[in-house]
Amino acid sequence: MDYAIGDVQGCFKTLVALLTKIKFKPDKDRIYFLGDVVNRGSNSLDVLRLIYSNRDNMKMVLGNHDFHLLVCALTERNPNKKDTFQDILEASDKVVMLDYLLQRPLAIDYKNALLVHAGAPPKWGMTDVLENSQLVEKNLQSADAPIFLSKMYGDSPYIWDEEHSNEEKSRYAINALMRMRFCKENGELEFNHKLNTDKNPKGYRAWFLHSKREMENHKIFFGHWSTLQNVKTENIYPMDHGCIWGGKLSAYNLTKNEIISQQSLES
Repeated sequence: MDYAIGDVQGCFKTLVALLTKIKFKPDKDRIYFLGDVVNRGSNSLDVLRLIYSNRDNMKMVLGNHDFHLLVCALTERNPNKKDTFQDILEASDKVVMLDYLLQRPLAIDYKNALLVHAGAPPKWGMTDVLENSQLVEKNLQSADAPIFLSKMYGDSPYIWDEEHSNEEKSRYAINALMRMRFCKENGELEFNHKLNTDKNPKGYRAWFLHSKREMENHKIFFGHWSTLQNVKTENIYPMDHGCIWGGKLSAYNLTKNEIISQQSLES
């Protein structure tokens, strides 16, 4: 069986319970984590070690919290008061864990369905998503990754332009694929609003509610947006069910097209 799992965010006990509930078999099943496997919960290192130790059968895309960990670990940026990944930064296998994250993609094409942390801009098709994901990945996997990471924090450019520099294209791709919730039809991004789709800022809509999206015929599995409710859009599968906030951690069975959830066990 193949499964897509939403934001774990260091909730190790709940993850283990969910894997038990779905009867995960490391030699047969495959798990695809939709990003944000670390941060906010109390056991980020345990989660990351579990994924790494099962890396042949557990895959993941980077989320904004995973990316933030890399920035704090490899540049001069310091963690903020809410960050809970100090266990990774102080671990004996820190270098191994960070190198593993540096090798992760921003998006995965799973049988013509998109696995991504935040979503896809309305004007991007699968090829656009993968090409721009690979642009970022190439830099993360280079010897200059720390320099690259130090330049990637920031909201601009808010809109995509083929004339942008590779640095600007990379920053837009990171923000779109890891941070986006609301945007305009042309892909202009907005980062201040985090509530449900009916709380959209003027002129913006949830990225998946724009008509004539390039990927409207592709299934998209994503995390990042725990406040989403009553999503009825065809082919859209939000998988962040707020485990870290006392909600649930959920796995979507990609083989049987059914969802299995575990109530949060985090205190």
